[in-house]
Amino acid sequence: MGKIKITQTRSIIKRPKDQKATIIALGLGKISKSVELENTPSVAGMVNKVSHLVKVEEA
Repeated sequence: MGKIKITQTRSIIKRPKDQKATIIALGLGKISKSVELENTPSVAGMVNKVSHLVKVEEA
């Protein structure tokens, strides 16, 4: 599958609870924090849900 680097670019203040929970589940929570995760269908679905809050790159 490969790895992807996910960086949070926007705040989760005034966002729905499900979007906040998704950001936390990805291991983010602060602006400019980055994580490298395996590109699985579940991770891709979470990234798709909060795509307006994060930046995704190939790692």
